[in-house]
Amino acid sequence: MRKLQQQDARLYSSFRLPAVLHQVLLCETEADLRQIDAAKAPLILGEGSNSIFLTDIQQPVLRYVAKSVTETQEADGILLHVEAGKNWHELVSYTVNRGWWGLENLALIPGSVGAAPVQNIGAYGVELTDSCVYVDFFHWDSQQVQRLSNLECLFGYRDSIFKRALEGRGVIVAVGLRLHADGAPKLNYKGLDHLSVNCSVSDVYQAVLQVRRSKLPDPQVLANCGSFFKNPLLTVEQFSELKQLHPQLPAYPQAGGQIKTAAAWLIEQAGFKGQRSGDIGCYELQPLVLVNYGHGTAADLEQWMDLIIATVQQRFGICLEPEVRMLHER
Repeated sequence: MRKLQQQDARLYSSFRLPAVLHQVLLCETEADLRQIDAAKAPLILGEGSNSIFLTDIQQPVLRYVAKSVTETQEADGILLHVEAGKNWHELVSYTVNRGWWGLENLALIPGSVGAAPVQNIGAYGVELTDSCVYVDFFHWDSQQVQRLSNLECLFGYRDSIFKRALEGRGVIVAVGLRLHADGAPKLNYKGLDHLSVNCSVSDVYQAVLQVRRSKLPDPQVLANCGSFFKNPLLTVEQFSELKQLHPQLPAYPQAGGQIKTAAAWLIEQAGFKGQRSGDIGCYELQPLVLVNYGHGTAADLEQWMDLIIATVQQRFGICLEPEVRMLHER
């Protein structure tokens, strides 16, 4: 285990607000994790692509950086055992290059494999839960790894047991994913709907790359954490009432009977697309992405976020909920 002291938080969050992390722990094995004082459970961090540090952090910050991939051939597909430190997009590219179906719609989502189950990441009609077989979770209390099945992970829309009952109680060390040599493309989203149903997994992957790169800023060039707010889930009654007032309101029916609408559309209609206050603003091509133009502060961000939430609430009666993780000293 490597222990780093007095780290610039801008190196550990793609939003790059100024702050100091007093200790960062880099772990690669379960033995490393057993060296950590369970009474002082650290703050778990992946690659920082969905986390924003609002203050200096005294609590130890832990990154589990092991990243091996183990393949097992099965009768109904290929099972991948992937350690948590593997970069997510690198994994997607790895699977596409082998012709395996399942993750292609999730290309170019920033972050690590270990962070993916926490948010149940999703894009273009696909979520992690569609391929996830299990998650291996190291518990601070027992000092042991528990394998949770897909059902035990309690996956929901940008939600899981790791954001609820297991939050702060351990760290994800590996994820099991089942992929397939044959598959049917999911093309029901704009930017993918021009593809043929007979297209290859590589065709879908390349189309996703093109769409994402055309409307999302590169975090290495313009500091951001991707989609800042969750897409709201509405009841049929709520959606019907709003649809009468706003005929262009997007609708994405969900399996549970709810209707998901687009936070980006709501924010744009509220007048925030391409607007900024100081060095914090909404990206000119995708208002759902809040960006730091260089010298933004935590106070600037919170003020801008609160203004968007209040304006959308006033206009549409919908309360936007942040998707990013806002971190501050406890």
